[in-house]
Amino acid sequence: MEPLLLISNCPDEAVANAIALAVIEEKLAACVNLLPRVQSVYRWQGAVESASEVPLLIKTTAGRYAALEARIRELHPYAVPEIIAVPISRGLPAYLDWLAEETQP
Repeated sequence: MEPLLLISNCPDEAVANAIALAVIEEKLAACVNLLPRVQSVYRWQGAVESASEVPLLIKTTAGRYAALEARIRELHPYAVPEIIAVPISRGLPAYLDWLAEETQP
């Protein structure tokens, strides 16, 4: 079991909550943290943009990544949503065991 931390940003709390609830209910993630709004500055289609977004920190496993990515893409309104997965190299063993258990299909 390879634990992952997936990072994504949503345009508002409604989208963030919808994604969080769906991926937890479908056992694609063990936990989702919705962070306070942040201001994002980025280049999109040649123009510099600025937007207020709600970050998500999603804890999952490598085995669930493909299905999780697909589900986020289905629910997310952005044409190209931010979906970044970072390996979790260490963690409290009991927490990582729980994460693995909660993401079993």
